[in-house]
Amino acid sequence: MQRVKSFLWMLILIPLLLVGCGNEEKTEGQPKESKQPTTEKQKQSDQEKASSDEGTEVDPEDIEVKPLPSTYSELENLPVGPDSEFIRMLTTEEKDSAAERFADLPDISGNPSKKELDYFYEKILERNQVDYVGPESLMKDLKFQALGDPDMEDSRYAFKENLNIEIVLDASGSMIQDAGGKSKMDIAKEEIKTFLKGLPEGTNVGLRVYGHKGSNEDSAKELSCKSTDILYPIDGFDSSRFDEALNKVKPTGWTPISLAFQEAKKDLSAFNGEKNTNIVYLVSDGVETCDEDPVKAAEDLYESDLNPIINVIGFKVDGSGQRQLKDIADATEGIYSNVEDQKGLKSELDKVNDIAEAWDKWKEKGEQTHDIKKTKNSLDIFGYGTREEVKASHERDQIRFIMSILEDKGKMSTESRIYLDEKNDDYHKWIRSEVDSFVKEMEDLNEKGYKEAQKELKEKYESNTQ
Repeated sequence: MQRVKSFLWMLILIPLLLVGCGNEEKTEGQPKESKQPTTEKQKQSDQEKASSDEGTEVDPEDIEVKPLPSTYSELENLPVGPDSEFIRMLTTEEKDSAAERFADLPDISGNPSKKELDYFYEKILERNQVDYVGPESLMKDLKFQALGDPDMEDSRYAFKENLNIEIVLDASGSMIQDAGGKSKMDIAKEEIKTFLKGLPEGTNVGLRVYGHKGSNEDSAKELSCKSTDILYPIDGFDSSRFDEALNKVKPTGWTPISLAFQEAKKDLSAFNGEKNTNIVYLVSDGVETCDEDPVKAAEDLYESDLNPIINVIGFKVDGSGQRQLKDIADATEGIYSNVEDQKGLKSELDKVNDIAEAWDKWKEKGEQTHDIKKTKNSLDIFGYGTREEVKASHERDQIRFIMSILEDKGKMSTESRIYLDEKNDDYHKWIRSEVDSFVKEMEDLNEKGYKEAQKELKEKYESNTQ
């Protein structure tokens, strides 16, 4: 098992590093994106970028330093920073660019007080804050993978006579953007086709798209915000018929997620929750842009007698977009996963294939695969811990490199940089210790029965958030 974990470490770490290295520059000539609402955080970021090369002078009397997170729940809820992606700082030109990029941080070039240094760290951390994911997300993931377990108390997670899976796919204009040599839409089409072809016979599938009419211009908003169609009504999977329907989809318009959920409820209306296990997957690369409330629409679907499981996949979504998509998943007790490329999307859809195979065995032979689930849970727990620790290392190192460059440029003294380095290291040691603790506890609980493990995990997580 140790060799398997070591191999998995490499599989997880290498793609993450490659993704970071691949985010060096935006390609010129990108198609126009779907219009997204401008958040206060985005406005603030734009103002920061446009400021002068001189550090921001702040009256020490006006400084109010916020405490660093003391729980992982607080950490998870922090907004993703505008500079959180990998920044190259190897060559002289790259270092000069980084110094200019962060020139508007608070001015500590003189003889700053401890309070001023702490305030500086608060601001540089805000800019580089990564997207941490708390253990509750892993709990939801393990719950989904335990679908069909006789210990499950929620009836929507019990295997029923029929398994119905509906994909609700974003076809807004931003889906034409590049995501590793192919457009997001082309990747989504490829992986959805592969995923559905791997489902066991007897699984019913459906495909609904939205935002595929009009354009993302203001003049076409009304038309585009009314666009959602069921291209493949829920039925047994026919590869040629499904491919024909999916190939017609062209990304073009706005993002009416709320309308898509409302119509998905109608799509599933003939499949009540008593005899049907219903799973809905929303695949989107951004937030609702049609002035509606997608969280409310998702809740209405979730609370209906269809008893669906609703999961959300965010495809290369920015920080503000992730927040809304997470809110949808949280409101429906579903899983939110943010994927960056084709491999990530495939990995998420593979989880549904595993569920479908387990359902097929249950239907044919009444088999339960507890030992397989335990092994897979162990790998998922290990993967969760690795991903969180890689994020913490990236955030720590990026802040460290930026401060070193600012010291070289005379923007801070060596004494200030040493103090900030120690603060930075201590903070990220705490993050890694929290992750290590979660992983150990979850591994121990994985040896117990599902019901007992979930109860203890829930109690532990809730105690950490109070």
